[in-house]
Amino acid sequence: MLEISERQTSRAAGWSRRTGAFSAVLLLTVLIGHRYDLVETPAFLWVLAIVALLAALALLFAGFAFSRLWNFGDRGGRDLSVGALLALLVLTPYGVAAYWAATYPPLRDISTDFDDPPALDISTRTRDMNLLSPPTPGAQRLQTETYPLVTGRSYNLPFDSVLDAVETVLGRRDWQFAAPFPDAEGQSEVTINAVAKSFVLGLPADVAIRVSNDGDAIIVDMRSASRYGRYDLGDNAARIVDFLAELDQQVAGQVGVAPTE
Repeated sequence: MLEISERQTSRAAGWSRRTGAFSAVLLLTVLIGHRYDLVETPAFLWVLAIVALLAALALLFAGFAFSRLWNFGDRGGRDLSVGALLALLVLTPYGVAAYWAATYPPLRDISTDFDDPPALDISTRTRDMNLLSPPTPGAQRLQTETYPLVTGRSYNLPFDSVLDAVETVLGRRDWQFAAPFPDAEGQSEVTINAVAKSFVLGLPADVAIRVSNDGDAIIVDMRSASRYGRYDLGDNAARIVDFLAELDQQVAGQVGVAPTE
């Protein structure tokens, strides 16, 4: 009489599903927690690394389970499929970030003025954050070639009118300001400092907007520097371009005067 062996259930398939599900839940939890300032950025970055490791482990379990299923007919096809799918979904943003890191230049401090960048508020910066240093000639050339739209603005308007327009545009943004908005009376130069967050991960960046009177026109320069990460993935340049473009529209709407760059 032939002896028919009973099909086994792959434990690796079950671990793939459980590990993949845990990595997905952990990713969503830490993203929400960081967005609402419940998780500090250094811990957030560490958890992101753990999530990637868990998702990779889920794929490894799925691969082993598939090998058992293919060679020995083990049960667990549904579990390994769910685990592999969840792991791939979790790892997709990491793949996109890796592609952006290979595409965007290795810059994390962007300014419209290389010679005299607007001063950032460093009172809340800590040792684990990126160091602030003057841009090297190579970094200047790389920024100019990659982000040609990152340029300052010059307006033939009264100082207080430009400062009012800056305040209006800032009021539309959910940025944390280092101090109350300054009074323009008797001033020829004002710098507004704030902390902005990236759209997806909510990573913080220090922002400085300088409004100055050079005697012939009112000059607006802007700087944005990431607090964490070797690459900003274009976030700082996009923030500056978007803000100054909206400022142009605000100024034009207020007084009907176009800016010069």
